Amino acid sequence: MEKTEENKKLVEGFVNDVLFGKNPGKITDYISTETYHQHNPHVADGFDGLGKALQELTDAGMPMTYANNYLILGQGNFVLTVSEGIFMKKNVAFYDLFRVENVKIVEHWDTIEEIPAKEEWKNNNGKF
Repeated sequence: MEKTEENKKLVEGFVNDVLFGKNPGKITDYISTETYHQHNPHVADGFDGLGKALQELTDAGMPMTYANNYLILGQGNFVLTVSEGIFMKKNVAFYDLFRVENVKIVEHWDTIEEIPAKEEWKNNNGKF
């Protein structure tokens, strides 16, 4: 619990440098190259599995891009980010949950939800 703020800062750095593409070469500063468990059924475990999945999207002309981060919540070694971007050429909300261990991201869960056009919304609250 005492590392909550440190872990949130680590994940915030990952979001800014890697997911927003400001400095993607720093990915190994954030993600463990030794232990990385992935809970997205379309992405293999391990650092190499993540790289392969991202490269396949790029090669298919559908890179996953993050545009805005709205929220970073954390407790202990778990950090949740709520972001918006493009996936499969659609505007989406990204909910990414990370587990941090020894100052590295070692586990990841996510859910990606398409955001409908504003004229299709049933309320005025918006996604974020």
